[in-house]
Amino acid sequence: MKFGIFDHVDRSDLVLSELLDKRLEYVKAVEAAGFYSYHVAEHHATPLNLVPVPGVYLGAVANATSTIRLGPLVYLLPLYSPLRLIEEISILDHLSHGRFDIGVGRGVSPFELNFHKVDPASSVEIFLDALEAVKYGLTHEILDHDGKHFQYQNVPMELRPLQEPHPPIWYPSSNPDVAPIIGEGGYNFVTLGGMETAKRSIDNYKEAYAKRSGPSGPALDFPGGTAIGISRHIVVGKTMEEAMRIAEPAYSCWHTSLMKLWVDNQVEGPSFARSILKDVQSAIEIGTDIVGNPESVAAEIERQVEELGVNYMICQFYFGNMAHKDAMRSLELFSTEIMQKVSAIG
Repeated sequence: MKFGIFDHVDRSDLVLSELLDKRLEYVKAVEAAGFYSYHVAEHHATPLNLVPVPGVYLGAVANATSTIRLGPLVYLLPLYSPLRLIEEISILDHLSHGRFDIGVGRGVSPFELNFHKVDPASSVEIFLDALEAVKYGLTHEILDHDGKHFQYQNVPMELRPLQEPHPPIWYPSSNPDVAPIIGEGGYNFVTLGGMETAKRSIDNYKEAYAKRSGPSGPALDFPGGTAIGISRHIVVGKTMEEAMRIAEPAYSCWHTSLMKLWVDNQVEGPSFARSILKDVQSAIEIGTDIVGNPESVAAEIERQVEELGVNYMICQFYFGNMAHKDAMRSLELFSTEIMQKVSAIG
């Protein structure tokens, strides 16, 4: 059982320069605690994410760290030139000395896609076309691709990734109907949402993946060669009261940022967002948030790992307007009083 970190790097009360400095301090502490990978979001024109160009930010993360893996979760592929993205991935893989992970997705926000003049109705086929072009370019000396949306002929691949045949590819989804496609493709998988929906997604992924001979790309140090993960907000305090004092305002701020574009446009949020409840107590009850003292947090993690059958949990300790000291304290309590105990499960 391994643990990673997810980070929206969402807006708080800090100016951006100070926020980024403190995030790098946080990532260094995460690495020292022994977390497997640091995953960062990509969103545009929303307070939910202040590093909408994840490659730039991850270049700084790569320079500040030496052992932890890192990568976007996800690159929004419909917004990229595959050729330019192949080059960025290759640079980041070398800057990190082979620690880079490629997370891919199509984007769930039609507003963000529209800001970039991408038709949301076409985003799935654009995503699939881009993914094939990127995979081909990362594994060949010449890029040749003739898709509906992207065409390349005889393009020299002067930049190649350090990892062979390419860095591990992660494909997250909260949709149980998409999970089999991800399993069939042999990608690393992460989901979120309440326990019932997450369980269906994970089971569907496993059933499809079992039909393969192995992962797509390099096998990771997980049973079966792929990560099967769940993402959770986690807040640890010495007491439940202390943890809730920290979690409640941070969650409220984060949820407001999550839903801002949908509220501004007076549109109901996507299915995954509708399952993310407005108050932290309700989120705790359905399992998307784990809040409490070390003993209760450890017990809830053990329960979820056993019921869901995952081998990877991505923790989001730092979110919303949470004070830096509170995020660091939660991380410290988790790493010193919980992590070693629950790493042996699964």
